[in-house]
Amino acid sequence: MKKKLLAVLLAATMVTGLAACGSKDSQTAADSGTAAADTAAADSSAATDDSAGTTADSSDPWANVDTSEHVKITYMTTGDRPSGTEAKFEEMMTELNKILTEKVNAELEIYFIPWTDYLTNYNLTLAQMDGTVDLVGTGSDWLDAWPNSKNGAFLELSEDMLKTYAPKTWESVSPEHWDMCKYNGEIYMMPEDNYAQWVNHGFTYRLDWAKEAGLDKVDSWEDMTEYFRYVKEAYPDIIPWDSDGTHHTQLAGGWVASHTNFVALDGISSGGLWGGTRDDLYTVVTPAYTDTDMMVEFAKTMKEWDEIGVWRTDVLNVGSTTNQDDYRVGKVAAEQHHTQTWTGLVSPTPQNKIYQEDPDAESGFFYFGQETGNVTAMTITHGAMAVSAGSANPERALMVYDLMRNDPEVYHLLCYGIQGVSWDLNDEGLRVEPEGYNNDTDNINGTTNYWWGRNDDLEIRSASMDWEKIDELYAEYDSLKIDYPYGQFIPEVDEIQAKISNVNETYVNYMKQIAFGKYTGTAEDIVAQMQAALKQAGIEEVTAELQTQLDAVYK
Repeated sequence: MKKKLLAVLLAATMVTGLAACGSKDSQTAADSGTAAADTAAADSSAATDDSAGTTADSSDPWANVDTSEHVKITYMTTGDRPSGTEAKFEEMMTELNKILTEKVNAELEIYFIPWTDYLTNYNLTLAQMDGTVDLVGTGSDWLDAWPNSKNGAFLELSEDMLKTYAPKTWESVSPEHWDMCKYNGEIYMMPEDNYAQWVNHGFTYRLDWAKEAGLDKVDSWEDMTEYFRYVKEAYPDIIPWDSDGTHHTQLAGGWVASHTNFVALDGISSGGLWGGTRDDLYTVVTPAYTDTDMMVEFAKTMKEWDEIGVWRTDVLNVGSTTNQDDYRVGKVAAEQHHTQTWTGLVSPTPQNKIYQEDPDAESGFFYFGQETGNVTAMTITHGAMAVSAGSANPERALMVYDLMRNDPEVYHLLCYGIQGVSWDLNDEGLRVEPEGYNNDTDNINGTTNYWWGRNDDLEIRSASMDWEKIDELYAEYDSLKIDYPYGQFIPEVDEIQAKISNVNETYVNYMKQIAFGKYTGTAEDIVAQMQAALKQAGIEEVTAELQTQLDAVYK
């Protein structure tokens, strides 16, 4: 079959663009959306599909793109494959692929990277470069977006490519957000920048139990200590927080956020050791290393929590727990996770049995940074979609993504499942469970792990969520927040990576002991030992190099 003239020209342009993709560095792209190219619209009346003998539809943004060959686009995401809802998941995918076939003659397959050793398996899959995947969910602060861009795993996305194959995405993203997705002047990702979410961490806790303890609410670490002490005394059979022993750096980072105005640089170390301060964003500091008094107080507080019995005595040997599920049924007193998790736990959903069994049950949220008002909005590249440099069909992959992100029918299927089966609308326009709904078999919400292009313009609020409490907390965040200030900073770490790794390993090894109060000797001793070891590992050299690089970008 003959290709349309414009498609031939575009294909030639693509060949040139792909030939230029060798070793690349990357940045995630902000949400984008654009109208179809004006030239294509102008020429569409003359373009014809010889095999079908029909005139191209000028209302179709891809009217002049040759989609005669049916292709399969594989979308790779972190997370476990749906279990228990497989049948409804497959029904949804069948309906979704009917639409994708009709609109762009493509079908979607989801490639799940299970949570066990997810980052290793994720990077190994990308490194194969064998066409296994096309669309790749990624993130600059937790999924190696920049290293994978730099190493050539992601395709450079030219403006012409995005305008032509992802027009609505291109149009919806501001130039400033596209700039935050560039590395060495090239776009590598499409960001999730039109979705309100907060992933700053804190403790969900039983507000009704806090009130029993004489607290109106928990809004400090001191209150949290008092709350845990009361729970252990009043409910002796309950483990207040059944941590699995992996939360050490989150606890330490939360303490720092709550006692300083530190703003961490994402993506350098798991502990968030380096960053600036709200009043001096571009001077690199390391509070865990330099603010000795603060860290000693943290060590003392965590020792106190350990003596109270906040967690199991063998917490450091606990590989996993069901703490979040246990919170839902009243078996524990707190869950440490991010705000998005709290929005589910605070709401009277069917999974949250505590509200059904106890009408007085309430959940509060003590967020890290609450005492100091230290809240930073996450980077727009926390969740982003890239195209694998090994994709055999990058143009069609962009077209599929454009529909996933911007087409209401595709979006609702992908995010919620089939209407009337997995969800429905009530008279207020809120999302509800249909008659006969079975959560164990029919729940598709979230099973596709589509965290790389969610769109508030297409979201349908769930009727089961407590939007009054959620909106109240979000408004508080909005009144305090600063935008993530380092979006255009992509550190070059090759020459200092060994020192970063040594520093991170040293910090983690000490923090496991400190954050769970499992150290011997005094708090002053363990903090002094940690800081000496960090110096030996090279923390000062890393700090100096990061400062040089930060100055080059911002000063």
